[in-house]
Amino acid sequence: MTKERELDRSKRLALGFFAGAALLFVLSFFLPQNWWTGLIKAFAEAAMVGALADWFAVVALFKRVPIPIVSRHTNIIPNNKVKIADNLALFVHEKFLDTESIVRLIQKHDPAQKVADWLTKPANTEHMGGYLVNTASWMLDFTEDAAVQNFMRKAVHTMVGSVDLSKSTGTILESLTKGGRHQELLNEGIYQLAKLLDNEETQATIAQGIVDWLKDEYALVEKMLPSELIGRKGADIAVKLAFGILNKVARDPDHPLRRRFDEFTADFIERLKADPQFASKSEEIKHYLLNDDTLNNYLKSLWGDLKAWLKKDLESEDSTLRRRLEATGAWLGKTLAEDPALRQSLNDNLEGAARAAAPEFAGYLTRHIADTVKNWDSAEMSEQIELNIGKDLQFIRINGTIVGGLIGVTLYLLSSLPGLLH
Repeated sequence: MTKERELDRSKRLALGFFAGAALLFVLSFFLPQNWWTGLIKAFAEAAMVGALADWFAVVALFKRVPIPIVSRHTNIIPNNKVKIADNLALFVHEKFLDTESIVRLIQKHDPAQKVADWLTKPANTEHMGGYLVNTASWMLDFTEDAAVQNFMRKAVHTMVGSVDLSKSTGTILESLTKGGRHQELLNEGIYQLAKLLDNEETQATIAQGIVDWLKDEYALVEKMLPSELIGRKGADIAVKLAFGILNKVARDPDHPLRRRFDEFTADFIERLKADPQFASKSEEIKHYLLNDDTLNNYLKSLWGDLKAWLKKDLESEDSTLRRRLEATGAWLGKTLAEDPALRQSLNDNLEGAARAAAPEFAGYLTRHIADTVKNWDSAEMSEQIELNIGKDLQFIRINGTIVGGLIGVTLYLLSSLPGLLH
């Protein structure tokens, strides 16, 4: 049954109670006039008064009742649309969207635990994988639109064109080298170089290089010398010398080589930030990145190949990407389930985010509710409210009929009490 039919049925039922009271009132005139007839008449009179009073109260909410003096207090809902909108928005804001209510909701439901419970069920991770695959497929189709590609191209050109590569690189390097962190890079370089020198192939290459040098520079003498032995010994000496230098640099934080590395790094950063040559070179790089046809066609072909592979994989029943997504979801669920500290951390961070975002979000949503209600047509709003709660309001009329009749009986009995006692 539709809401319209339910409302009409309730109205007819309430009207039926009123009609019954009226019929009883008329019938009382044709009955023998005695104490019982008076009781029936009193009940019918009060029931009709109660029914009519509550009918007026219900109708006055939604429509104008053209009765002098009181008509200005009818049509209440349409006439107070703005107040209703503001009060509804305020009610939602204070009872549902205030910061503490949202935080209590997070604390009550433990969202991290619920996510863990959800992800540990294979059916859910499979569902999640399918949803993410469909989303990825839609995004790939979206990027194939000519207008979208043109927008993305303009966005990339604007972004790259607005970046000062030289200054940006200098600023990044300056941040990375604060506190002597670049010395760690030097330490790693020393370690890798020592590791390379300790390799037999490297030493053999050095030895062969010495032999080749002797052959090129002293060809006649080389024929009379044990070139292979000289090469091996020379390589040993070179490696030992290099090891000695590297060990000194590694052990001494104030080694001259480290100071020169500091000076070179600082000078290089300043040149990046201020040297016109570096700025000019960065502009050349940007121009190359944005306008070189060969590079752009190559990148375009790479993206095309990647997109084709992704499309093919996403459309496959045995999608590799889908399996990876499902496995990642299962791993995440298992990790969350087994790590209470991680769950607590996630919930704490979620609470912090809620405290930060809730006021602005609540303000936006309550303004949206108020503005939406204010923009409704008054008559249409009144009809919709009556359609949704009018059925229950009709029981006010029914109750008014019954209660009014009972009050009438009570008053009749009270008025008859002296005579009955006499």
